[in-house]
Amino acid sequence: MDSFWVQSAIGAIKAIAFMYDIITLPVYLVLQKPWKRRQDSRRVKAKPINQKMLVDESKYAPDDIEAKIIRNDDNELTYRTTDPPRDVHVKMLQENIDTLEKVFNYVAKTYTSKRCLGTRQILSEEDEVQQNGRVFKKYNLGDYKWKTFTEAERTAANFGRGLRELGQKPRENIVIFAETRAEWMMAAHGCFKQAMPIVTVYATLGDDGVAHCITETEVTTVITSHDLLPKFKTLLDKCPLVKTIIYIEDQLQKTETTGFKDGVKILPFNQVVKSGQESKFENVPPKGDDIAIIMYTSGSTGTPKGVLLSHKNCIATMKGFVDMVPIYPDDVLIGFLPLAHVFELVAESVCLMTGVPIGYSTPLTLIDTSSKIKRGCKGDATVLKPTCMTSVPLILDRISKGINDKVNSGSAFRKSLFKFLYQYKVKWVQRGYKTPLIDKLVFKKVAKLMGGKVRIIMSGGAPLSADTHEQIKTCLCLELIQGYGLTETTSGATVMDYRDMTYGRTGGPLTVCDIRLVNWEEGNYRVTNKPHPQGEVLIGGECVSQGYYKLPGKTNEDFFEEDGRRWFKTGDIGEIQADGVLKIIDRKKDLVKLQAGEYVSLGKVESELKTCGIIENICVYGDPTKQFTVALVVPNQKHLEELAEKHGLGDKTYEELCSSPIIEKAILKEIAEHARKCKLQKFEVPAAITLCKEVWSPDMGLVTAAFKLKRKDIQDRYQHDINRMYAS
Repeated sequence: MDSFWVQSAIGAIKAIAFMYDIITLPVYLVLQKPWKRRQDSRRVKAKPINQKMLVDESKYAPDDIEAKIIRNDDNELTYRTTDPPRDVHVKMLQENIDTLEKVFNYVAKTYTSKRCLGTRQILSEEDEVQQNGRVFKKYNLGDYKWKTFTEAERTAANFGRGLRELGQKPRENIVIFAETRAEWMMAAHGCFKQAMPIVTVYATLGDDGVAHCITETEVTTVITSHDLLPKFKTLLDKCPLVKTIIYIEDQLQKTETTGFKDGVKILPFNQVVKSGQESKFENVPPKGDDIAIIMYTSGSTGTPKGVLLSHKNCIATMKGFVDMVPIYPDDVLIGFLPLAHVFELVAESVCLMTGVPIGYSTPLTLIDTSSKIKRGCKGDATVLKPTCMTSVPLILDRISKGINDKVNSGSAFRKSLFKFLYQYKVKWVQRGYKTPLIDKLVFKKVAKLMGGKVRIIMSGGAPLSADTHEQIKTCLCLELIQGYGLTETTSGATVMDYRDMTYGRTGGPLTVCDIRLVNWEEGNYRVTNKPHPQGEVLIGGECVSQGYYKLPGKTNEDFFEEDGRRWFKTGDIGEIQADGVLKIIDRKKDLVKLQAGEYVSLGKVESELKTCGIIENICVYGDPTKQFTVALVVPNQKHLEELAEKHGLGDKTYEELCSSPIIEKAILKEIAEHARKCKLQKFEVPAAITLCKEVWSPDMGLVTAAFKLKRKDIQDRYQHDINRMYAS
């Protein structure tokens, strides 16, 4: 009976919506000009450039030369953007801004007293009793405290001179091992002002990884934070060259500086800044080709590799980004991703260049319901009200699941109503219209989660599933721009046009690089494939790194020069569609050929299945001697408990549920249903699963600091379970 009334009510709402459409369509047609939005979305973003092989024509007959050129075109295809450089790019050329040091000098003169870097004030840390009686420590937070562009530049300059007072010399490496914050950015620019290359290390990296980065780069000085400083009580034994540690102070607690190895100086950040104020040392401006950053990859395939990024590389990607992303004078960025990740570092550098204030946050204080926010206190996003933010698919998938959970926990009527309104909005947006009434009544309430003013999110670091892309863009009423790049290309390669209305694609090439597809015969990916050319993605341009630190063999394997342009072989498989937009469809290392000859892209399957509510994390495994894949699944605890209640197992612990054949079978069924919605082929869907009792973290060595899977380590740890799944 309830179902009948729900369907009747929704039917009535649909009838009202239909009448509303008929009455308002002419008005929306005139005011919104949807045909123009459709044209902008479909416009060609890149075209193949004329490729002729450099051959000595005197040595070949004309027919031979032509045949050689044709063969080259059959093997590879190079695309270049159709967009010209825009205002900020042109300004950077006019001002001869070719280093990050020149960026900060320029913005300090241009934006002087404008807000630059903001830090949320922690008023106190208090005990808060939860409903279950447990006590958690929570923050009572105040407003943001800001440094102007002039103040931030002066602090950076003083910090750089303070480093010289400590004996650090220009062109000597220095490590930054700290969480994302204003001091991180000022410390980095202090180093740039003295031509000191910074070595960036993820704050979540395990001790062995941190020690590797410090010892390989032979640093004597490390910049860290109050929270990470205790790690050096054990780390210093593995890093004998380190003589000085500079720590960024905590707002509330005094830092304990005793118990460290003898002979190592432990100094607060502000003391170094103060010594720089009285220093006679001059700035040592770097050149464009000087190394700015040795950025360590997260190490998904083994030991992290140090990527050499010059100032010229960073400036090139910045120029490419400002050509693709619209930026306005009243924009505000919320910064919370790791600055040790090239994507976040370049995005924040673009904000500095364009005068956009950056307010810093953490995942623990980001929104009102974050785990460290005291009851009654507001999250960082609510206080800051940012207009721009960067994100990674992992976070966006969690937001998407959170929206689904909220909807599914409501009544049958609310679920049906939300589903109708969601589909209604998607339908009209695809036709080029906006839906202001529904946005105001329904979706703007969801958008208040991030402060209510976010207009654009830039996603990078991994492929974003089309479903998550659509849902975030629809429910949060914003533009979600996906980009593609790697540490080796300074995060530069392709970025979506903000007017593109499609999902699951990574955009056209930046104005500073070309994208090339090269045949990969083993996987049957060729540039002659129909309907779109496919192949391994190569990136060439000024954003491409000089190579890997102290790894000449690996550098020669992955990088090459051609006609004065540097190229990088990504190992990713892409296709370029009719409008010149790249779509990543595979990865060479993730491709498995099953016994029956079908190819399975493990990364693609994982990306789709991660959007299933029950799955917190997943690693798909394919044995080439078998006809099916299997999967190791870390279940979402909340969903697992709900599933247990449905099957009469509510009294079982999390560990017991993970071992339950009933739950395993139920989750396998959910995965199969979700796979059908995602249009995965039958042979791509795992035929057996194992539920893992541990949540995979960087400390366990099963995921990287960027939470990318370490397949070999996962396989080694769960080999017994993999054998059992195939035996069953």
